[in-house]
Amino acid sequence: MKVKLIFDGKEEVLAELFDTPCGQEVYKILPIESYLNTWGDEFYFSIPLDHPLDETATLKVKSGDIGYWPPGKALAIFFGPTPISVDDEPIPASEVILVGRLLEDPKKLKELKNSKKITIIPVE
Repeated sequence: MKVKLIFDGKEEVLAELFDTPCGQEVYKILPIESYLNTWGDEFYFSIPLDHPLDETATLKVKSGDIGYWPPGKALAIFFGPTPISVDDEPIPASEVILVGRLLEDPKKLKELKNSKKITIIPVE
């Protein structure tokens, strides 16, 4: 399920949501518009979804992964190390459910760290 991430109404990045129960739930509530927060090289933002952790919950993520973080009812987009990383790989604050991934180079998001808003829309 392809989606477009739009930063501050202008910069666009293609991504996909996985065909999993949580990925489908995220897709169903599109379009999403939210204010961005950063935590190292991670964007996170609240979305109107309350989905519990499931058997896929993990702390193992890679740059380019998109995870749903139940404690914050938030999506997290990982594009580099977070404050608790021990190397160049991101580590989430707590377990996430992987719901998607970027279809473009995650380094592109490093240039967008000053962005304030994100909009996610489905791509037909």
